Amino acid sequence: MHDRGISILEKYDLEASAASRGRGALICQTGQGLVLIREYYGSIRKLEYQAKLLEKISGQKEIHVDTLKRNKEENYITVDKENIPYLVKNWYDGKECDTQSRKDIMRSVKALASLHKTMQMPVWEHYVRESLLSEYERHNRELRKIKKFIFQKHQKNEFERCYLEHADRYLCCAEEAFKRISQSSYDRLRTVSLERGCVCHGAFHQHNILMWDSETAVVNFDNWNYDVQMADLYQFMRKILEKHGWDKELGKEMIQSYCEIRPLIKEERENLAVRFAYPEKFWKLANYYYTHNKVWIPKKNLEKLKKLISQYEKWLEFVESINTLEK
Repeated sequence: MHDRGISILEKYDLEASAASRGRGALICQTGQGLVLIREYYGSIRKLEYQAKLLEKISGQKEIHVDTLKRNKEENYITVDKENIPYLVKNWYDGKECDTQSRKDIMRSVKALASLHKTMQMPVWEHYVRESLLSEYERHNRELRKIKKFIFQKHQKNEFERCYLEHADRYLCCAEEAFKRISQSSYDRLRTVSLERGCVCHGAFHQHNILMWDSETAVVNFDNWNYDVQMADLYQFMRKILEKHGWDKELGKEMIQSYCEIRPLIKEERENLAVRFAYPEKFWKLANYYYTHNKVWIPKKNLEKLKKLISQYEKWLEFVESINTLEK
């Protein structure tokens, strides 16, 4: 049995009968069911807010979540003999969302919609996400800076040559998206979302969605934040659609599935459409390049860039099709 972290279970009146490794964690079978143990170095106060959010969602009994366990001292964090802080969460024996399964994708979207109906809390300003206007403006500034940096290099590697060749058209898309968000109803939508205390999961992707029988669990809420909830829907859809070559019918079906549980208002449809018009993946690859070792570029990053470029026309077609959401 894996020993690291298991010793803290005695402080929860739990005993592990079996244990296995998860993603950076330890999953244990106990008399109270499955629990997950992992190290935690984040904010205690944010964790307490997270615990309240999870209890609220759990109380609705629609979607399972990884609620946090308190130890005998009623604390969420337990320090072991080596002074390593751990948290313990309820866990589930399910499979991750299969990104090639339409059934799994639609179940996931409906689970997200159910979460969004429940996820509201009094706002703590420290965890309000940056405005999309500010984010796009900053990202566009960074894209121009990276383009200039690469242009001025005498010796360019394959990633840099490929980036430079396509930078202008992606930057043009980025600037157009910023113009659209500036002229949209985004400010009003964000203000209303914050007044209502709308919360986003912050990392809603296939690895954080577990399924078994007819049940669904959403886990790992560490990146929760206050924001327009279209941020979650957009991030999940973008990751799925990139894997499906920007399939317009799949995108339409995902939005319809979400709306079956939580209908979108006009301003949310407009916001979702604008988010898709921003070349976020291109910025991510450029930013990773600029903030890491520029001498050795990971082969996978070059492959990601080439795949992104190969999907350019399909992406634009999808953006054009989803623009009808604004109407």
